[in-house]
Amino acid sequence: MLAQWGSTFAFSAFPTSSYKQHRRTPSTSSTMTYSPRDEDDGMPPISTPRRSDSAISVRSLHSESTMSLRSTFSLHEEEEDTEPQVFAEQPSVKLCCQLCCSVFKDPVITTCGVSQKCPVDNAKLTVVVNNIAVAEQIGELFIHCKYGCRPAATGKPGAFEVDPLGCPFTIKLSSRKDHEAGCDYRPVRCPNNPSCPPLLTMNLEAHLKACEHIKCPHSKYGCTFIGNQDTYETHLEMCKFEGLKEFLQQTDDRFHEMQVALAQKDQDIAFLRSMLGKLSEKLDQLEKNLELKFDVLDENQSKLSEDLMEFRRDASMLNDELSHINARLNMGILGSYDPQQIFKCKGTFVGHQGPVWCLCVYSTGDLLFSGSSDKTIKVWDTCTTYKCQKTLEGHDALVSIQVWDIQTLQKVNTIRAHDNPVCTLVSSHNMLFSGSLKAIKVWDIMGTELKLKKELTGLNHWVRALVASQNHLYSGSYQTIKIWDIRSLECVHVLQTSGGSVYSIAVTNHHIVCGTYENLIHVWDIESKEQVRTLTGHVGTVYALAVISTPDQTKVFSASYDRSLRVWSMDNMICTQTLLRHQGSVTALAVSRGRLFSGAVDSTVKVWTC
Repeated sequence: MLAQWGSTFAFSAFPTSSYKQHRRTPSTSSTMTYSPRDEDDGMPPISTPRRSDSAISVRSLHSESTMSLRSTFSLHEEEEDTEPQVFAEQPSVKLCCQLCCSVFKDPVITTCGVSQKCPVDNAKLTVVVNNIAVAEQIGELFIHCKYGCRPAATGKPGAFEVDPLGCPFTIKLSSRKDHEAGCDYRPVRCPNNPSCPPLLTMNLEAHLKACEHIKCPHSKYGCTFIGNQDTYETHLEMCKFEGLKEFLQQTDDRFHEMQVALAQKDQDIAFLRSMLGKLSEKLDQLEKNLELKFDVLDENQSKLSEDLMEFRRDASMLNDELSHINARLNMGILGSYDPQQIFKCKGTFVGHQGPVWCLCVYSTGDLLFSGSSDKTIKVWDTCTTYKCQKTLEGHDALVSIQVWDIQTLQKVNTIRAHDNPVCTLVSSHNMLFSGSLKAIKVWDIMGTELKLKKELTGLNHWVRALVASQNHLYSGSYQTIKIWDIRSLECVHVLQTSGGSVYSIAVTNHHIVCGTYENLIHVWDIESKEQVRTLTGHVGTVYALAVISTPDQTKVFSASYDRSLRVWSMDNMICTQTLLRHQGSVTALAVSRGRLFSGAVDSTVKVWTC
């Protein structure tokens, strides 16, 4: 609240209203690594007598497969095949590489006529077709069985020689796999006990007859028998599991089927979990999209509701205006609509960061003080620059009164005035009046000091409106206006109102006017104290009233929660104009030199003139 005394000091109290500027499990890819199993067990060949030691050792080449060559049409570097390969006779030089002297493997024909790629030569050759003729000649070459070979005595890597104690057979290169798969010299392990010494395939049968580690075929069911072939046959006749072998076999088969089914179920479950994870992710995304759409829908619906309410409010105001116009036309009062008397917005003061709750004009009319919920007072030049001259900061409580020097715009004193927030201030006759809950305090102004003179009591609610005239102080509270003698400070009259608490009061030469919480404006005759009219039209609390008087007419301006200002002609009690420019509730009014200033919740102050 703001009040000004004389030409030296201004008083301010922190406004009573506050303002608010208006959330799959990741799929993990499992990579399974396969390790190739050796076709043989990797045991060294067991030596046996040989028929020939005249064979020549030749290192073979390992090249790309035919499919790889056909698919890529280029040769890649080949890995060396360390499998023993000892030829029974010296191969023809036409079947050997001229660089490394190794027999070709998977020979091909290239565009330049060369039919192979040596590992020594890094040139990239383009393959045309496999060299079938050379491949067939190589396949007809005789080699020693790999179980009849051993590493060469020279120790050269990849070089082998005939083992006189190994397999004595020589075979065609193209059929070596068939022979070696059933070779009697192929090393094997005892199936009964891995701890038995290494055996050759030809010795396995004799070993099994003498092996002392034969287990009962029903050992997996719990039979603990271990013995040789003779005791094994005797044990089978007595084994308690033998008679149940069909049942046990059926049980095994059934168990195996169950394992297979379980594995299949596990795969199905894993698949379903994967699908469930994907569905969960999609569901989460859909929920997020749906929430976003609902948020947008709610926001749009809220905006539409606000627009609709504002439209209805504006429509109501326009209907009221039309009604007033019709009434004026029927009464023949046309002069009230003189275009020279139409008020228009001439400018806007912008700078506050919160609602503007009070306005006060310096006595000379050049400075306008505006108080806001941002805890600042801004001083505006209304004569020349129309800019903010200074921002006064210092309020930090709702119950204190600050004293400011108008000349220097500096704070000179702070008084803790009430136990409750200060709602309104007014000065007159070298006194300052402050209104709060059920109390009005009267202060003598003594320089920069305020001395409490008297406290006016008997008030029924918050005192939100105070107006001082030459002889009287008018105070508004709940459905009551009290009139106090300005000198004796005694209550001399009480006006009863309707419409809830009195929020604003204005006094003209002929009338007392008040605005109420329930949108009404009551008018009393100032002499008789009789209510003469109730003005309707606002659809929100009437926060402020102001008066502009000329010799010809008196106008009262009203500011309301409904974001509008109304202009009332006190000659015939009719609204002559509705001003709609603020984007929030209009909360404060001040007049100076025929100009009207309005402050609002939209943090702006607007200037209105004819």
